Amino acid sequence: MAVTMAAQRPQRDERCGDPPLDEDEGRQQQDSGGQAKEGRRTGPAGGGVTDRRGRPAAARSATGRRGSRPRSDGALADPGAAAGAVRQNRGVMFGILGTTRVIGADGGEVALGGPRRRALLALLLLDAGRLVTVERLIDGLYGEEPPAGVGNAVQSQVSRLRQVLPVPLEGHPAGYRLAVDPVDVDAHRFQRAAVRGRDALDAGEPAKAADLLREALGLWRGPALADVGDAPFAPAQAVRLEELRLSAVEDRVEAELALGGHRALVAELGELVTAYPLRERLRAQLMRALYGSGRQSEALEAFETARRALADTLGADPGPELAAVHLSVLRGDPELLPRPSARPGDVSRETSMDGAVRPESGMTGTGRHVSRETSAAPYAPAVTESLAPRHELPAPITSFIGREEELDRIDDQLAGGRLVTLIGPGGAGKTRLAVEAARRCPHDATFVELAGLTGGDELPQAVLGALGLREGGLRPGGPAGAGGPGAPGGPAPSAAVPDAVARITASLDGRPLLLVLDNCEHLVDEAARFAQRLLAGAPGVRVLATSREALGIAGEVLSPVPTLPVPPPGSAREQALASPAVRLFRERAAAVRPGFDPAADAATTAAVLRLCTALDGLPLAIELAAARLRALSVSEIADRLGAAPERPGDEGYPYSLGVRPDALFRLLSRGSRTAEPRQRSLRGVVDWSWELLPDDERAVLRRASVFAGTWTLAAAEAVCADPDPDGTADGAIAPEDVLDLVAALVDKSLVTVQQPDGSGGVRYRLLESIRAYGAERLAEAGETDALLRAHAAYFLDLALTADPWLRTAAQLDWLRLLSDDRDNFQAALHRCLDSGDVPTAMRLIAALSTYWLLRGVRYEGAGHARRVLAALGPHAPEGREEEYALCVMAVLSTLSGPEGFTEHVAAATVVVEDMSRLARRFPVLTLLWAPFAGVPEDGVDTLGALEDFLAGDDDPWFRALGHLGLGFQSWMVAADLELAERECTLSLAGFKRQGDRWGMITCLNVLADLADYRGEVRQAADLLGEALVMAEELDSALDMAELLCNRAAYSRQAGDLGTAAASCERAVELSRRAGAPETLAMAHLGLAETARLRGDLDTARALCAQALAECPVGWFSTNSTRSKVMVAMGRIAVAEGDPDTARTRIREAAAIDIVALQFPLAGSETAAAAAALALLEGDPHRAAVLLGAAEALRGGALKGPDAAASAEAARDALGEAAYAAATAAATGLPRDEAAALVTAYVRAR
Repeated sequence: MAVTMAAQRPQRDERCGDPPLDEDEGRQQQDSGGQAKEGRRTGPAGGGVTDRRGRPAAARSATGRRGSRPRSDGALADPGAAAGAVRQNRGVMFGILGTTRVIGADGGEVALGGPRRRALLALLLLDAGRLVTVERLIDGLYGEEPPAGVGNAVQSQVSRLRQVLPVPLEGHPAGYRLAVDPVDVDAHRFQRAAVRGRDALDAGEPAKAADLLREALGLWRGPALADVGDAPFAPAQAVRLEELRLSAVEDRVEAELALGGHRALVAELGELVTAYPLRERLRAQLMRALYGSGRQSEALEAFETARRALADTLGADPGPELAAVHLSVLRGDPELLPRPSARPGDVSRETSMDGAVRPESGMTGTGRHVSRETSAAPYAPAVTESLAPRHELPAPITSFIGREEELDRIDDQLAGGRLVTLIGPGGAGKTRLAVEAARRCPHDATFVELAGLTGGDELPQAVLGALGLREGGLRPGGPAGAGGPGAPGGPAPSAAVPDAVARITASLDGRPLLLVLDNCEHLVDEAARFAQRLLAGAPGVRVLATSREALGIAGEVLSPVPTLPVPPPGSAREQALASPAVRLFRERAAAVRPGFDPAADAATTAAVLRLCTALDGLPLAIELAAARLRALSVSEIADRLGAAPERPGDEGYPYSLGVRPDALFRLLSRGSRTAEPRQRSLRGVVDWSWELLPDDERAVLRRASVFAGTWTLAAAEAVCADPDPDGTADGAIAPEDVLDLVAALVDKSLVTVQQPDGSGGVRYRLLESIRAYGAERLAEAGETDALLRAHAAYFLDLALTADPWLRTAAQLDWLRLLSDDRDNFQAALHRCLDSGDVPTAMRLIAALSTYWLLRGVRYEGAGHARRVLAALGPHAPEGREEEYALCVMAVLSTLSGPEGFTEHVAAATVVVEDMSRLARRFPVLTLLWAPFAGVPEDGVDTLGALEDFLAGDDDPWFRALGHLGLGFQSWMVAADLELAERECTLSLAGFKRQGDRWGMITCLNVLADLADYRGEVRQAADLLGEALVMAEELDSALDMAELLCNRAAYSRQAGDLGTAAASCERAVELSRRAGAPETLAMAHLGLAETARLRGDLDTARALCAQALAECPVGWFSTNSTRSKVMVAMGRIAVAEGDPDTARTRIREAAAIDIVALQFPLAGSETAAAAAALALLEGDPHRAAVLLGAAEALRGGALKGPDAAASAEAARDALGEAAYAAATAAATGLPRDEAAALVTAYVRAR
């Protein structure tokens, strides 16, 4: 049966121009009787016979035997290996013999995305239906040196591939499996048909062999794995498949020779030998075809040509097969002559370049006409050009860093749309990204630079030139840009060609093409009109544009180009060095200073991170900064730019007022001499955008430069509008105008949009280069002072508005809002103090104090408060007394003691005591003052005062606070368990009604202590867990650290030292983040106690010394911590057998807490430590008495491993009765007498 062939042009893929894998043509053919009968389906090139499901007819041989399954390594696996393949992909076909393709059951092609995703699919298809390990995927996709995080990268690519595939991609513990039958993959169908063809040839069935081999070869659409050749696995697999294809071609020629097709094969074999001169079998077949055609002399000449080629290239003689044919030709062997054709018409048919038989029409399976002279050679030069895409793109001269996600996104966007615009600020790398994206495109791509054009009429001419168009149409092989405006031989810019767009569309004639239009922003209207008309008239064209502003036409897909990611604060060193911004700096720096390495030392690494962060990761700015390394060190560059240190210093929060504009533009001004003038300096880049703006947009842009970090539309409306927009000034900007003006700046990539996590509104930001440029323009306009005042006024009002809401259920929303503006608050404080506006700075510190407390970042106001106090002196301004006292507390929060500020502390004390410690305008003052000042000496009277307050105050938040104060003092001072629990429970209920998480956390912490005291450790842990959840919601580092220290103490009592150590280590991190030395001391004390219990006394001693140095002096709340440190050091001395040191340390602890009688619970720990000392000195009776005193101070039985060990030792030495009598003698003592007993003992020597 003859193989039918469609002469029509097959449907092309919109992106790559290849014909689909399966083409159903002639589905209903009319027979001679007029009845419709089902036609046979052909393979993708038209030459392979398939069944309804697209399988080759050869898949079912005459014997019914199915072929063995081909493996990706070239071997043929057991056919049962894929028997379990999931058959959910019925009708879905896959191709890798050409570009990587998937044809769905509906006949449409699946858009696969970028080359990395195509490579992953191709690698899985090579082992279709079988498990491919993760290790093999990594090796195949990334090679021997995969990047960091490659496992996540593979997982991400698998996830993206799953989203587009119409068949299952299964995940297994060891890897992934594409659940398809190999018969649905063209490479496997090819190998099966090729094997059957050779079997038929060996069995003496040349006609059957020829059919099978034509079907096999008809599956090839171009070079195997053509679009994934850069993947490490692809070259070897492509070579393997190509070798199998050539072997199949040779077998098919052998079958045609056996059928007597000598004469028809001569031309094809001539081209094959030219393409593959070292394949002796082809040369032998050419000699046989020539001899069988009556051309003996030419056959002998063909042998001489082969002999010379082998000798010149390999230094070898012809092999046995070629030599034997040569001898047969010389002898005139009749076996070489054609035999009668086995089938009529076999000899007269032509064979095409892929080995498939073609009808006399001369049309290939791709619909192209191929002459007899060029049809035979597979991938001959004329055909290769049509298979391999031609990229007329600028050749890169530097490496391309990062942008993997952006490239994948652009691939997807181009697969689904025809106009994609890369938008982003100047210097972000849009052009380079567009070129790299176009380079990945599987069809032709042409680049057109528009920056040098001055008018819209030049744009079509630039495109004509880039396409190499002449009067006759497209000039084959024309270089990019040749014949363009102003180019030699090209039209002058003013020489308009009539209807140039029509010429372009007509010349393309459906040709698939990606047209890159670079730098459209200054011709945005003209570019939009051109793109719209081009896309309407040339359906095979896609446009990839770069612009700082969208073209704004229907169908446009925007692809934002952000700056390169910079390492987030606190990143690990390895992670920071691997960030794209740092990698770019490293590579460009090494080009001008060979051997430069940002990882050389900590100082260099820190400077590089500062620099990249200060430059926002803007690629052009980073490259310009790197160029300065010829004359400066990286630290000098960062210092000159004013890049802020990464960590906070004495001044608190590590914000930056921005780089210095003069230094920024002066330093970053020496770019490449061959670059466009606007790309040679950072100022030139921003100038280009500024000149395109109307006056009102310029005004908003320069005024927005006063913002630090991000800002809201409300802030812009308040700050950037004219103060009197209804006045007579022309062009005044009203608040309601700001929205449209900001939106216009966003559209032009001068303002970036950010949306914080969990927030419903957007925020805006200026890149540092644009902010610095705007600040210069603001100064030129004489608006700087007025805008800074407006900025400070807005943010003071915001902080004052937020303060009462921070004590309600809405506190999380308001905390998030204030956190988003941390940079602006710090900038306002800094500027107010620089300009001498001390009153505004003082009010802003007070307004932010609640926020700083709840977030656990009290240090943020310390440096500014110190400057306020220095300006005011030790005198509270009239009417601003609470604000003054809060400034004093802000300073004290970061000091180890009040030295140097005693006069300010005295003035603040007067303020707070005059209001009975209840600050009404700023209640946070009450919360901050209590742990600093403690309770008055007449503690009992204080309890009564709190009860009187609760009886008369109606404010629900203050009542909850009063109950908390009463409960806390009842527990810590009076050790009244019942009263403390009742009051804390009432306080917790009150704070819950208000929604104040800080209050609830504090209550739960005290209630956990009470539960632990009763021995209910599980309940204590649950209460702490509830408090920790709320502290995490508040993102309060300070509260989380304190709670973790308490949890560690419970774990030590239970003997779980591992959990105790982990909790304290986390508390250390949080305390440092909070800038809270007293909490840091608690965490280090917890680690010291854990080390002591483990027997590591050296580590314990060092940690105690560190905790003592960190613990502030003069704070009421830190007395307990200092006492506990002394006790721990005393116990270390006891363990070392040093009674003198132990007595000294325990005596110091007693002087802190027992004399003052303010911490009886801490005093009980001192008494228990004194008991351990008595045992060391050989006095078990004294030890038993001291343990009884400890119980008296605590108000109950002692707990923990230390007390248990001391009690056991004393009991063993005295006996049970004597021990009980000794402890009973002190257990019933009043607290003051128990304290005196302990003090007398430790002071005895």
